[in-house]
Amino acid sequence: MAIQRSNIVSNASSNSQSSSSFTNVAANRSLSPPPGSLLLPTSTSAAAAAQAAQFNPRLILSQIVALQSFHYLVLGFILQVNHVLFATSVTVDRIFTAKYLDLWTALGWVDNAAVLVSSLVGSVLLVFIVEKSKKCLDFCVTLFLIHVIICSIYDGVPSTWDWWIVHILGMIAMVVLGEYLCSKRELSDIPLLVL
Repeated sequence: MAIQRSNIVSNASSNSQSSSSFTNVAANRSLSPPPGSLLLPTSTSAAAAAQAAQFNPRLILSQIVALQSFHYLVLGFILQVNHVLFATSVTVDRIFTAKYLDLWTALGWVDNAAVLVSSLVGSVLLVFIVEKSKKCLDFCVTLFLIHVIICSIYDGVPSTWDWWIVHILGMIAMVVLGEYLCSKRELSDIPLLVL
């Protein structure tokens, strides 16, 4: 029995020495920078890591596509409601041309209201898709510019003041309300324990 105990003690001491040497090597590897790289202060590398985590092109592109798609979906739904309530025609021209937007007629205000209401719904969508109040302006302007490009491809650059006034007012409303709702959600309390 004494031999076995001494073997166990010697094996345990050699295992602890080898594991401590392994941890020392691992610690040296983690502390030393890779060859050819610069060792940056931790605050700079932490800021760079946070910025790299923040900039995700796929996420940004998917947010733009989702926001644009939901905007047209909501606008199409509102135009369907207008068809039922006011007997307006249902056509893609109501979305992509300027001939139906008119500030001086009652029927023009039906389509003007559709654009403005879709912008207000878009500000609510910003809360769920974008989630950051400081990004609302960027995403709203991007949505507007993509819409102008699509309208220009479909029927030429919109040439009436009515179209520009209604869409810019809608964009401003979307930005202001979207930033307000996003900041309200960002500042809301985080529930720690729900009983």
